[in-house]
Amino acid sequence: PGAAVILPILDDGRIVAIRCFRATVGTHLLELPAGTLEKGEPPLECAIRELIEETGYRAARMEPLVDFFPSPGILTEHMNIFVATGLTPGPMALEPGEDIHLNPLTFDEALAAVGDGRIRDAKSMIALLYFDRFRRNGNRA
Repeated sequence: PGAAVILPILDDGRIVAIRCFRATVGTHLLELPAGTLEKGEPPLECAIRELIEETGYRAARMEPLVDFFPSPGILTEHMNIFVATGLTPGPMALEPGEDIHLNPLTFDEALAAVGDGRIRDAKSMIALLYFDRFRRNGNRA
C-alpha cells in the first residue's frame, strides 16, 4: 500500500531518530519514523499519524520532501518522505509489540551514522542524504 517516512527536525536542528527492533533482520536499527499507509489513507495523513505514534511529537508543519520506489524491480511499493517541523512533544502511541526508543541526533551526527553504517535502512538514508543535498541551508532541487 505504500508508506510515509518522516524527517522530524527539532527547533534546535536535531533530528528525531528512533531505535527500533526489526524482527525481519533480527536486530535494532537506527532509523527515521515511518509507517505503512492504511487502505485509502493519503501519505500526509499517514505521516502525521506515524510521527505521533512512534515519537509522540506533533508537527506544526509537514512538508513533502521526495517520493521514491524502494525496489521497483520486484515491488510496487511507493514511499513518500515528509519533513516535520514546529514539533511539540507529547506521549507516544506505540502499537502492541513495538519496541521504539527516541534517539535524537544532530544533523551532522545523523549523516555520520549513515556514513559509518549505524543507519542502514534505505528510507532513512535517502531522506537524510536528499535533505542534506537539496534542502539543507536553503538548497532547492
